[in-house]
Amino acid sequence: MYNRKKPLEEIPEENTKVWTCETEGCNSWMRDNFAFDHVPTCLICHEPMVSGEKMLPALNNSNSDMKGLKKGTPIL
Repeated sequence: MYNRKKPLEEIPEENTKVWTCETEGCNSWMRDNFAFDHVPTCLICHEPMVSGEKMLPALNNSNSDMKGLKKGTPIL
């Protein structure tokens, strides 16, 4: 039997610094290089987040200094 689907490429993963919500029952998390604050708060339950690491697919953030931007500054 012939299958036309292309085989999936391996996506490289790396240990990535993330922020996770410390509230029990909240599964919210964000990558550190996409956070606007040095210690962000959860966007869902508005509680503090704690730093940690996860094995995630590699992503490049073209705006590397997100924490240096003023809030309300448009990202281009």
